[in-house]
Amino acid sequence: MLWVSSIRLLTAAAALLATFAVAHAADTKYPNLKGQWNTLSPRGSFDPEKPRGTATLAPLTDEYKAIYEWNVKDQQSGGHGWEPSYMCLPPGMPRAMIAYESMEVVVTPETTYILIDHIQDNRRIHTDGRTFPAEVEPSYRGYSLGRWIDEGNTGTYNVLEVETRGFKGPRAYDTSGLPLHADNQSVIKERIYLDKTNANILYDEITVIDNALTRPWVVTRKFERDPDSQPWWREVVCSENNQHVHIGKENYMISADGLLMPARKDQPPPDLRFFNPTQR
Repeated sequence: MLWVSSIRLLTAAAALLATFAVAHAADTKYPNLKGQWNTLSPRGSFDPEKPRGTATLAPLTDEYKAIYEWNVKDQQSGGHGWEPSYMCLPPGMPRAMIAYESMEVVVTPETTYILIDHIQDNRRIHTDGRTFPAEVEPSYRGYSLGRWIDEGNTGTYNVLEVETRGFKGPRAYDTSGLPLHADNQSVIKERIYLDKTNANILYDEITVIDNALTRPWVVTRKFERDPDSQPWWREVVCSENNQHVHIGKENYMISADGLLMPARKDQPPPDLRFFNPTQR
């Protein structure tokens, strides 16, 4: 019966090789996005073309121009305006794609994962052909559906088109406090692709459709792959050593000696009605 066992072994080996061949064929359909990606666009601004100072190229409505002007004044007086991430709230989309920390892109046929170790910036982009559900639980990063396409009939996928909806806020584009609309009805569309002449350059063309804008706003973020095949991944914990204390509608600070202190000039103290007066 040795020959029977040999046939069974050969059959199992053939099946295993066929499985590997199918997996390899599926893998080669997608671009090689492995490795560590670091932003080549400015970290301080969502828009790489932003002029210096407080000016913005965002096509804001008159209502949100006024909100942004209030935001600038509040920041100049020591506040944070519309910018919420000082409390370690996730920046959400589209701000996550500034990639304040290094980015990893993991591609599978069903899902593309964008992993960024910065205040819960990790993203899950579904590429399994599903449609948006009738109801989406709102989140800062939203719910993302993607589609890989072969642009130019090259024989392999080379562009990932993504649409993201289902947000909650407040959300700002960057540390300037440039606001997205408070109704959180944003639609974010992306085209993610490698440079045609340099496979270590990655682009994310981002189109923001938002009721705070008079028209869709398009910016392109740019990333470079680290040549190190074993790069170092830095752990980032926003709440560690965060000196901000948000009480009511006010932000206070913790001093170096651990005491509550004002964050701006002439700031009133918080309501201490639930504390007994200090006995002296």
